[in-house]
Amino acid sequence: MMASSNFKETLKSVGAAFFGVQSDKNRERDFTQGKFSHFIIAGLIAVVLFIGSLIAIVSFVLPS
Repeated sequence: MMASSNFKETLKSVGAAFFGVQSDKNRERDFTQGKFSHFIIAGLIAVVLFIGSLIAIVSFVLPS
């Protein structure tokens, strides 16, 4: 598997886990084959996107 493909799988797993829909099969695969650094990076990206989207929604909804 290529490194970018592996990171794409990591992003998918982090996204699924972020919303609580990660399957046991994928979770076990992540613990046996996943790289810790990829999960840290993907997790940070997910958190930044989540906080950014919350800020955008709140600034859109609240009057200036």
